Amino acid sequence: MITAQEIQRSLPEIEWIKDENLKKKVIETWQKAAERGRWRNLDKVPFTLLFENSGLLTEHTRRVTRLAESVLNVREEKLNRDYLIAGALLHDVGKLMEYELKDDGTVVKSEFGKQKRHPVSGSELAKEVGLPDEVVHIIYAHSKEGDSLERSPEAIIVHHCDFIDFEIKKLLV
Repeated sequence: MITAQEIQRSLPEIEWIKDENLKKKVIETWQKAAERGRWRNLDKVPFTLLFENSGLLTEHTRRVTRLAESVLNVREEKLNRDYLIAGALLHDVGKLMEYELKDDGTVVKSEFGKQKRHPVSGSELAKEVGLPDEVVHIIYAHSKEGDSLERSPEAIIVHHCDFIDFEIKKLLV
């Protein structure tokens, strides 16, 4: 099982969350997702399977979280910073269940992932762990699943930061 310390080492932005209970639940969500997806090391999980050499999921997650924090810092509205950071850190956590590491070292879409995309599985897991509905909403709404919903301001930020990072990474690979 991946330890809390390993998750915090891979995603140091977790420390930006001021609410200790929320911070613990973010870590627990990553741990449960890794356990369910049978991941022993976050340094093996790719950002995406849509193109080669996409880098690591943790690198993408950190970029999205830092971008989201930057957007929040230039907005005048009072938004929930802890929820924004938690949602950014967890937006792709479902990929730990959507992808699987094969014995030969390749990563493919899992049987589970063929049935349920990461925004759905990640938001369901976050709900199960007891994360606030606002954070669950950010996870669910960050991708195309959220296109028919009224996204919260925090979800809008994570949605766009995710696609900014995706499009730039895809272009520069």
